[in-house]
Parts: sequence; structure tokens; C-alpha cells
Amino acid sequence: MRGAIVIESMKTGIPVISGSPAAKCDRRPLLSIGGTRGFVTRIAVLGVLFGILCASSALAQGYPNKPVRLIVPFPPGGANDVIARLLGAKLTESMGKSFVIDNRGGGNSIIGCELTARATPDGYTVLIVPGSHAINPTIYKKLPYDTIRDFSPVALIGSGAYVLVTNLNLPVRTSSDLISLAKSKPNEIDFGSAGIGNITHLAGELFNLMAGTRLGHVPYKGGGPAVTDLLGGRISVYFSTVALAVPYVRAGRLNAIGVTTRKRVSVIPNLPTIAESGLPGYEVNGWYGLLAPARTPASIIGQLSDQVRQAVQSPEVKDKLSALGVEAVGSSPAEFEQLIKADVVKWRKVIRQLNITVE
Repeated sequence: MRGAIVIESMKTGIPVISGSPAAKCDRRPLLSIGGTRGFVTRIAVLGVLFGILCASSALAQGYPNKPVRLIVPFPPGGANDVIARLLGAKLTESMGKSFVIDNRGGGNSIIGCELTARATPDGYTVLIVPGSHAINPTIYKKLPYDTIRDFSPVALIGSGAYVLVTNLNLPVRTSSDLISLAKSKPNEIDFGSAGIGNITHLAGELFNLMAGTRLGHVPYKGGGPAVTDLLGGRISVYFSTVALAVPYVRAGRLNAIGVTTRKRVSVIPNLPTIAESGLPGYEVNGWYGLLAPARTPASIIGQLSDQVRQAVQSPEVKDKLSALGVEAVGSSPAEFEQLIKADVVKWRKVIRQLNITVE
């Protein structure tokens, strides 16, 4: 119909064409006040909304058209780095543009998270985070970003166990052995962590709380440096990711005491849980997920989420994640957001009980 104008009926909310039967049936004004000016305003608003939708769709259709920066908020060598490189390679293959790893370690992931929160929300900066992302809001009195509002969840990559490993010179083989030795030497045995408030830190503090021990805490800027000092004997105990610990355990360079989860891990099936080997009820789980800056177009978030899900559920990646002690998930953005919010609440209760804070 030449010259027809598409408008929206205030009564039905359904787009109609001026001059059509539907338009004739509902001749109430588009706005309760304003007359012609209100009509023009409504048309302008509809035009803006239509433009936004078109722009978002166009972005998704042409995305990505250049390399994507994948920020890892830890130094090279840790589980986050290993998983990011595995996922990045698969996304590069499936999406046709490089996902470039950018290690920004320090501050228990805060440096990398802040960098991502301040990045342009165009889909060309994404961030891998561990479960400690949901811990930091309680540990730190002030963060340079909001854990919920400043990020757009993309997908939960997977979840997995940690493994309690010790230096070869520490004369322990089970959780019971460690508890007995630690009680006989309060504050003389140190455990390392990948940073204050990191899950590797809370795992050790929870062990102290439940076992009645006093293992000293030495924080590092990531799992790689912590394991380096564990091998060198500068610390004696570490709650490591499976990915980082298993090669050293198999090479006979570290002793494995137990895994932190309720069930044993398939990649090291003969290693008991910590609960089995001397500390009943002990359990700590970790996860890894992908975030983008807040206000990244929903169409791009959806496309990334679909690609992550396909990547982690592919036999190749799924097997490699399993070898790292990580169970592949590949959730929706909404499911990942719910997990983050739930974990913020869960860990807040534990942290307040342990009275852990960082200025």
C-alpha cells in the first residue's frame, strides 16, 4: 500500500498499517497527550528501536570479522591458561578468526577482570574466569568493577576438582597423615594458593577449619608460580587444579594426597577423596566460565555461547577437559548467570565464617 505508515495500536500493541482495517478499528491516539507531536515521537522511538535491532543483527551476522582477545586473568601455565588455549583454538577453527590469548595475571584475577569490564562491549574482548570470580566480592572490600552488573555471562565451560599435593620431603601420604603432622607443628607447615580469596586459598582454610590445623598461607599470583615453589620446597602443600598437578604427580615430583570433590576423578581414579582419606565431609568444587563486557549485544553473546557449547561438547575437547579433571558443561548465558549469583551467596557465608578479608 503506497504511502502507508506502520504504527502500533495502543490498544492491542500490534503493528498495523495506516489505512488498513485494523487501523480503522482502533483509532485511539497513540499517546494520551501530545496530539501530532506525540504521534511523531512514537514513530521516532519505533524507528530507533528498529535501528538498534537491525544493528545488533548486523553485528552478529558479520561477527567476528577480526581477531578476538581472550583474556586470561592469570599467568601462563595454570589451569585457566590451559583451558583458555584449548577453547581458543577450537573457537578459532569454528568461527574463522583467531582468538588471541592475553595473559593478565595479578590480584587474584582482578586485573584481567577490570580490563574486560572496561573494554568496548563489541564481542572482541572475552574473559575466562574460575569460580573465585564469585568469591572476590566478599573477600575484597572494594573492587574496581561489579561482579554481576559489569559482565555479560556467555557460558559455563566446565566444572572440576582440585587435588591436594605436597612436596616430596613432607612425610605424609594421606589426609590423616597431614592432619596429624600439622597438629604437631602448628604454623610450621605452609600451603600456597593462586591468590588471596582464590578457591585454592579457601580450600586450604576450609581444611584448617574442619581439621583443627594451622597450616600457614602463602599467596601467589597464579597456580604456576605456586607449584614452582612447591617443587622447590619453599612451600609444602598446595590445593592444585588437576590439570596442573597430574603431570608432576605422574613424573614422581609431587605426592598426591586426595581430591577435593565428593567423588573420585576419572583421570586419577586410584586417588581417594580427601573425605575418604581422613577428613569426612570435606568438599570443594571449582568451575571455569566465559564472560564478556556488560552491554555486549545479545546476538553476539548468543552466538558465542552456541559456539562454546559446541566446542566443549565435541569429543576432542571433551576428552581433553576430562584429562584435566574438568567435566564439560557448555551452559546457556542465563544458566551461567544463575550459577555466579548462587556462588556469590554460598561463598559469602563461608568467608564470613572464616573471617577472611583483603584491604
